[in-house]
Amino acid sequence: MIDPLYQFVFLGLFTPGPNVILLTASGARFGFAPTVPHIFGVAIGVGITSALAALGVGALLLAVPALKLALQVVAVAWILWMAWTLLRSRGGRADARARPFTFVEAVLFQWVNPKIWIIAFAAASGYASDLPAGLEAARIGSAFSGINLFVCLFWTFAGTLLTYLLTTPMAWRVFTTVMAAALAASGLMVFLA
Repeated sequence: MIDPLYQFVFLGLFTPGPNVILLTASGARFGFAPTVPHIFGVAIGVGITSALAALGVGALLLAVPALKLALQVVAVAWILWMAWTLLRSRGGRADARARPFTFVEAVLFQWVNPKIWIIAFAAASGYASDLPAGLEAARIGSAFSGINLFVCLFWTFAGTLLTYLLTTPMAWRVFTTVMAAALAASGLMVFLA
């Protein structure tokens, strides 16, 4: 029987959120190969973030409300900036100045990605085992990283397939507007964490 943790993590990560939106848009704008560092950065960053949640970072955020508020403000600002940048991008393949996230940028984004924190806190509290803290963090972190790698690959590939439908500047404009609006809306999740 499959560990319920894996089912929970898969459903939590596969549904649209900031990573899914950004990877789909990156696959469409830049192609699959240039997005690979972004894919691996997300997978590693999600694993680190969820392992930290399993180690009790959530308790620290609850104990220091100013720290939680600061993290929320940074998260909203970053997500809205990314949405604005995506909205202002030209239709079609990316211009010469645009580029996908680097590996490090994708890892660091997970620190302010509200969806990852919400799912990680829920997994750490609802699907904990009787392992020592370090092994439990490794268990949850590896589940998030492993599952998320395949989720990231799927959504990036789906984005590359969208380029076959996005054949006019108007189609690209609609696509980038919808993706930017969805990304901005995902910023609202910050205040649910």
